[in-house]
Amino acid sequence: MKVDHNRQKKIAIINDFSGFGRCSISVALPIISVMGVQGVSLPTAVFSNHTGFDSYFFDDYTKNMRAYIDEWRKLDLQFSGICTGFLGSKDQIDIVTEFFDEFKTEDNIIVIDPVMGDYGKTYDTYTPEMCERMKDLVKYADILSPNLTEACILTETPYKERWKIKELFALADKLVALGPQKIVITGIPQGSFVSNLCFAVGKEHRFIKTHRVGESRSGTGDIFAAILAADAVNGLDFLESVKKASRFIKKCINRSIEMGIPLTDGVAFEEVLYTLRDKKK
Repeated sequence: MKVDHNRQKKIAIINDFSGFGRCSISVALPIISVMGVQGVSLPTAVFSNHTGFDSYFFDDYTKNMRAYIDEWRKLDLQFSGICTGFLGSKDQIDIVTEFFDEFKTEDNIIVIDPVMGDYGKTYDTYTPEMCERMKDLVKYADILSPNLTEACILTETPYKERWKIKELFALADKLVALGPQKIVITGIPQGSFVSNLCFAVGKEHRFIKTHRVGESRSGTGDIFAAILAADAVNGLDFLESVKKASRFIKKCINRSIEMGIPLTDGVAFEEVLYTLRDKKK
């Protein structure tokens, strides 16, 4: 008798794994799980701790990814959602493209967090060829969640510190033209606020603002994308999901400041994780 492994909603999490530092799979997995969805992880690399530390162990997982996926194929796994984060090479982008071609359906949701750069600069690991391949990959996204730097890279728009509202709207329009139905440009500075610009096809542009607290910490983009993915699979409205993710990250940062957590160690999301179970929070 054939065993059915698809009785529960599942999200494939394609990202690197850091043993310490609260980012990537190590934050996405518990967040997706507490929101009532099974997280199924496909590591792109294994780190002892993330690259924001002075020293770390690193193992590239590219050579194993296809064999890893083949075992999922044997189990006939089906996914309600697919969430991607950091991809370390052109080969990994190609593997993820193949994964989308096979596992994407009319009913599931793909969330792409195009981890390419920050503060106006592309990460050292990202070559021009990888940037071009990422433009091709994002056409698969139902939801795309770049930061401002990544939005500029994807649209070949010069980065700058100050933006007019109409310029940000135009940037969002360019991203949607790449293929995604919904986009959110994260971490836009607006005075004492940090804004996320949301745009969905057929809808108006909307800013979701929260008061800026503390300094930038690792893993917050991964938390944001994980919440969007789980909410999308659970049928929550996109704008409500962005608001929820923004509020949750603010709680995480505030609690981390209270506890004196070093910036390199990410956010103490464990302290407030329970609030994601309560739909009123």
